Amino acid sequence: MKIYDITQELFTCSVFPGDPQPERIVQMKIKDGDICNLTAFKMCAHNGTHVDAPFHFIDDGKTIDEVGLNKFIGYAYVASHEGELTAKDAESILDKARLADESYDTGDDHAYNRILVRGNAVVTEGAAKVFADAEILLFGNESQTVGPEDSPMAVHHIMLGAEIVLLEGIRLSEVKDGVYFLNAAPINLGGADGAPCRAVLIEK
Repeated sequence: MKIYDITQELFTCSVFPGDPQPERIVQMKIKDGDICNLTAFKMCAHNGTHVDAPFHFIDDGKTIDEVGLNKFIGYAYVASHEGELTAKDAESILDKARLADESYDTGDDHAYNRILVRGNAVVTEGAAKVFADAEILLFGNESQTVGPEDSPMAVHHIMLGAEIVLLEGIRLSEVKDGVYFLNAAPINLGGADGAPCRAVLIEK
């Protein structure tokens, strides 16, 4: 069994333009005579590798603690793509994911329900609608946002409106296309619009 850590290190992570950089605060140090080393930190819920809940863009949407863990944990399909991801591209990725899923004994939990895109991809509104119509559970990408960085609202509205959770800021450079078991469970932040997570892929 091989485990891939697809999470950014928090204090050196990429952040969305305008978001605060995570800050490490040393509270206690053994070297200074304290009884232990103790770290506090300050961050945005969307720093580094994180998940978006519907509440992020939809005021009456589910908060992160209201989203079922089944969306974040289960089989996933990794697909490579560079540049604009169109509706046709999204349909092709879903077709490949369904075909690959048939080669695995995934039971009732299918890899095509969770799509992770490897590369510098930008999701278009057309692609977002394809994923929404397919009723996938989770979509993940390497960028700090889904959709164009300068205008992310429309894509977020389509996907979060369909209750697709978004896993943003993952790192897939060491991962080949194919089926994996994903665990991207978020920290349980009551009432929050998103949360950091430690995302891993397990190779069957």
